[in-house]
Amino acid sequence: MTAQRAKDLAIRVALVLALLGVLLFVGRGLAVDPQVPLLLAGIILFLGLVVADPALVPLLALPFLLMTARLSIGGVDLAVSDAMLVVALVPSLLVLMAGASGPMRRVMWLGILYQVATLFTVVRNPYQANLVEWFHAGVLVVGAVVIGWALGWRGHGGRALRILAITTLVLAVITLVQAAVQYDSGNFGPVEMAWPYQVQKNAIGTIFALVGVVLYVRPPWMGWTRGWALLGFWTVVAALMTTQSRQAIIALAVSVSVLVMRRTTTRRRSKGILLAFIPALIGVSVMVQDQIRSGNEFNSFFQRLTWFEDSIAIWATDPWFGVGLRWWYTDRFPQAFQPPNALIDTMTSAGVIGLLAFAVLLGGTWLIARRLDPVYGTLAELVLLTRVIQSQFDLFWVAVQVSLPFLVLGLCLGAAARHEDDEEQQVRLRAQVARVQQPALEAGPTPAAGAAG
Repeated sequence: MTAQRAKDLAIRVALVLALLGVLLFVGRGLAVDPQVPLLLAGIILFLGLVVADPALVPLLALPFLLMTARLSIGGVDLAVSDAMLVVALVPSLLVLMAGASGPMRRVMWLGILYQVATLFTVVRNPYQANLVEWFHAGVLVVGAVVIGWALGWRGHGGRALRILAITTLVLAVITLVQAAVQYDSGNFGPVEMAWPYQVQKNAIGTIFALVGVVLYVRPPWMGWTRGWALLGFWTVVAALMTTQSRQAIIALAVSVSVLVMRRTTTRRRSKGILLAFIPALIGVSVMVQDQIRSGNEFNSFFQRLTWFEDSIAIWATDPWFGVGLRWWYTDRFPQAFQPPNALIDTMTSAGVIGLLAFAVLLGGTWLIARRLDPVYGTLAELVLLTRVIQSQFDLFWVAVQVSLPFLVLGLCLGAAARHEDDEEQQVRLRAQVARVQQPALEAGPTPAAGAAG
């Protein structure tokens, strides 16, 4: 036996013994105090997945990225989706460190620009919620893009879209079942998913609208047939209608209309779907008109008008730098609400400087998506558009409602870059084969071949 083979054998034996030791520790510890052994087992599994493929961790985390349920870790209350974003971000950074495409780098710089612009309000308004939200916003935007990039670049883009679609379809079926029970009892109000955890109607409605766009665009690399995608799309739309989330309905209708009316798309699409959205939009209009005619100053329509007026008054106290992120968590103002509009929210929190950076972030990412190959860019563009439209009538900086569109953007960027890299490798391979074959062709037939002829 050579020295190298003996060394390799010793390493393998040591690894097996170490693994047996860990298993013994976990097995004995479970009977006494399960927390530490389970934590150790989880860390070992995490490291094993990272070594096998850094993108496996974010891939397994995808279903949990849609969960808005709350949990408490070390006294800090946060959404499950936020916690899983952090877990998925760590190995995704390893993939990013290997290199990024030009569009991905530009998106990263736009995210960093926004973080730098909002740093002014963090320094000017020193309180804990301000600093925490600054890091939170960075993870929701930049972190989500990095996670999507890692999945797309490592070849999991289509698989990731399918996981998102299936998870959302499960939520849609649960919502539809709950709607049937609620309607049977004579209650035809908005349906809010209550099992297995409580989800506010606009939150679940936004998820349905965003994933509805994914299902209707159905990029070729998603790997679903037209029939399955349309079945999923109409299931999600039906669930969205039961929530009566007007903002999400409008956003989905506008995004699908933009896609259908375009002449330059990856495939032809029937304009007949526009007829299906007419009753939905009429229903939204009727609901709004009923609220206006009611004169109830506490309904959602008049409450929003009041919040807009109060927000402008708060913004006027520091128009350039804003009064701080999550200012409604403090007692600095008599009002305590998050402005139900993306622009007003950002303006009150980070001032004109933050608002300009926010506009550059959204406009810049949309342009980057617009310039991608339509096979990848159309989905990214329309998902961003859906979120921008929806947030003009509702909250913007809310957990999964922010991370999901930027995650899909990262998926598209990563999948597009991988496709381009594969094409370049094929071109180089063909060029190498041609260089090898060229001398033989120039030399002509061999003497033996000539004699045989």
